[in-house]
Amino acid sequence: MPNDPSSDRLSGRLSRRSFTSIALAATAAFAVPLPALALTVEDARSLIDKAVADVNGIIASGRSEGQMFGDFERVFVKYADVPVIARSALGPAARQASGGQLSAFTKAYQGYISRKYGRRFREFIGGRIEVVDARPIKSYFEVISVAHLQGEAPFDLRWHVSDKSGRSLFFNIIIEGVNMLASERTEIGALLDKNRGDIDALVAELKTL
Repeated sequence: MPNDPSSDRLSGRLSRRSFTSIALAATAAFAVPLPALALTVEDARSLIDKAVADVNGIIASGRSEGQMFGDFERVFVKYADVPVIARSALGPAARQASGGQLSAFTKAYQGYISRKYGRRFREFIGGRIEVVDARPIKSYFEVISVAHLQGEAPFDLRWHVSDKSGRSLFFNIIIEGVNMLASERTEIGALLDKNRGDIDALVAELKTL
């Protein structure tokens, strides 16, 4: 797989700091114009408070790695706008994909993200994520949290939340200033190029990663 500087930089932070939230995956701000609708700053903070509580519970559960992967994926599906996230990660190819291909990619992508970042959970045991603030930004809300790990300096996580899909969900995560999906989108694009633009082949490969 081709190395991308932003992808390497994000992976280095995540492997070093071991942020395990399924999170997975979210969308670059330039890709998703999201109206806030009836969502309030309190709603946005409440959503991330609940997501963070679930993630902290998984980390502290003592369950096996494989069980945690499934737990992280369920949290991702519950709190993230998965269809928007997956479509943004796929990029321009999403416009040419059939409905069946887009559905298959979305399912494969959510599992891939959950496993990718879930593999770092062992380094995160004993730590916690704490929500500290929330604020409106343009047409969405940003919820600010801090990750505390044993023997590490705390680091910043910012969650972008909207209710465009009909309920409050997060659609992006910024980790120490690095846009998570912007990096993931580059990596998914490289995988698609590797598979000669074949979305079905990309889906099959994601299931193995």
